[in-house]
Amino acid sequence: MTTSSRLMLLDTATVYFRAFHALPDTIRAPDGTPVNAVKGTLDMVARLVTELRPGAIVACWDDDWRPQWRVDLIPSYKTHRVSEPSDVASTPDVEEVPDLLAPQVDLIAQLLPLLGIPVVGAAQHEADDVIGTLAATAEGPVDVITSDRDLFQVVDDARGVRVVYTGRGMNQLEYVDDAWLRAKYGIGADQYPDFAVLRGDPSDGLPGVPGIGEKTAAGLLRDHGDLLGIVRAVADPASSLRPAARARIVAAADYLARAPTVVRVVRDLDLPTFGTRTAITDADRIEFEALAEQWGLGSSAVRVLAALA
Repeated sequence: MTTSSRLMLLDTATVYFRAFHALPDTIRAPDGTPVNAVKGTLDMVARLVTELRPGAIVACWDDDWRPQWRVDLIPSYKTHRVSEPSDVASTPDVEEVPDLLAPQVDLIAQLLPLLGIPVVGAAQHEADDVIGTLAATAEGPVDVITSDRDLFQVVDDARGVRVVYTGRGMNQLEYVDDAWLRAKYGIGADQYPDFAVLRGDPSDGLPGVPGIGEKTAAGLLRDHGDLLGIVRAVADPASSLRPAARARIVAAADYLARAPTVVRVVRDLDLPTFGTRTAITDADRIEFEALAEQWGLGSSAVRVLAALA
């Protein structure tokens, strides 16, 4: 089986959260520490590499899972995920992560680079923004691995950027391109951010425009192209916009002025320099195998090494 030229970008948090919830926390290291998320992450990487044969892999990381500049625009942004809201302006809120998962995340961040998979984040930005930047600047085709619908906006058929959507599980991977989006939602990838703004997204604390659901949002975008076109139609008494939709857009004007900046991924980050390798070095393999033995990663470690060989 040959390796392709595709770059694989992991939305890493969605990978390890899915792994944690898919496997029982009775999977433990010799010292009793849970390693279900670690083993599940390695298994998912092994399977994805075996099926997709990427030329390189990058683990995109949430250096800031809830950037303050997004919260300043939409205060409800991810509020429901906050563990204990900080009452000190200079202290960032902490994401609610299961107690048994939190220590595993550090180990995952330690293991992936030993497999030739750099962990890349950016201050005051989410993994989505790292993915948006790398997808926009990659020289070849890209596979984005995620269960986050927000990343549908990076799909670009002309550049070979697609999303491998894991929302229905690893046994039901969906390959999202522009045709998939049009069949599913009736819109193109370039319209997806405006679609999400209009529809809202409870998983991100994005309220949307009251009274406008998926079908209405898609219809408005089909008729008017984008959010700017919809706003212009509202201002034009002769437009075909129905009175109910017109009233809802007018009432949500303040939200609609702020939300697009929150929803759209950043595509021009100044990311740290990192390298990708096509082979695991002997030194890294030795260190990885030592950690795998220490943490009892067993067959998961064997499978990922075999897949990456």
